[in-house]
Amino acid sequence: MLVKEYRICMPLTTEEYRVGQLYTISKHSHQESEKGEGVEVVKNEPHEDPIHGHGQFTEKRVHLSSKLPSWARAVTPRIFYITEKAWNYYPYTITADGRSLQCSFLPKFSIYIETKYEDNCGDSENIFHSDKILGDHEVSFLDIAFDEIPERYYRSPEDPRFFSSAKTGRGPLREGWRQHTKPIMCSYKLVSVKFEVWGLQTRVEQFVHKVIRDILLIGHRQAFAWVDEWCGMTMEEVRRYERETQEATNELVGLVAPTIAVSEVGQPTATHSAPASAPSTPLSDDTPDFLAPPKTRPRKKSAPETLTLPALRERTGAE
Repeated sequence: MLVKEYRICMPLTTEEYRVGQLYTISKHSHQESEKGEGVEVVKNEPHEDPIHGHGQFTEKRVHLSSKLPSWARAVTPRIFYITEKAWNYYPYTITADGRSLQCSFLPKFSIYIETKYEDNCGDSENIFHSDKILGDHEVSFLDIAFDEIPERYYRSPEDPRFFSSAKTGRGPLREGWRQHTKPIMCSYKLVSVKFEVWGLQTRVEQFVHKVIRDILLIGHRQAFAWVDEWCGMTMEEVRRYERETQEATNELVGLVAPTIAVSEVGQPTATHSAPASAPSTPLSDDTPDFLAPPKTRPRKKSAPETLTLPALRERTGAE
């Protein structure tokens, strides 16, 4: 198992990011979906925990079959997906309690992500109490403005070095922005990747960490670049946007009925010392090179405008 801690700062408060996170996940998931492929939301429902209180449970399936190259399709099932189960007790979250984030045909592969959000520049040490894991783990600071992302995912309007928020007045971000920017928050993410196949374990675990690193950068960049879209939304409004967008995405993917089920759920597995919770950044935000769509296949660029709530459009126009 390969364990790394990532720290990603944002020119936001943790309270602001609570809304921005939900908006960004929903919009990005819709952008990356199309007929038969993409993010299928199976469940999105309230959940109560005896320690952390009220939270939200989500279960998603990320369908990838046609995005695999021919050599990979030859050795994988026709229906290939990754299952993600998560519990969100913001500002504390956990994604994948051992068996929760797995490939549909790779039982020896799993990812576990524990996340904490704080209003600081990433200087909290031992925030995850590393005695829960064996040995030391690598800590990496990810800079949303100056760390590189895969070229095919670069969008100039989403580049924090050039983006300036009309509503908040924040940005562009300059060299050394973490030391002088206010407000500032940090996403602390402890990521454990396990692939128990002899001869491939080290290579695959390192590769998956690289993919996750790119996913985190892209997701956090978008959350800041889209701040004028979600800034000022209440939790009720962003939950409504989330629900409507997820239903539209399910319908687009065409694998399940578009309605999202809401019901009570049980406790997460007791094999961990802390209850599981939902991710801050979906692990489906990005795909590794071998999962990239063929160049001749057009990629959906953005969610349809009809997904913007009418009330929000009116309010935006009035500002």
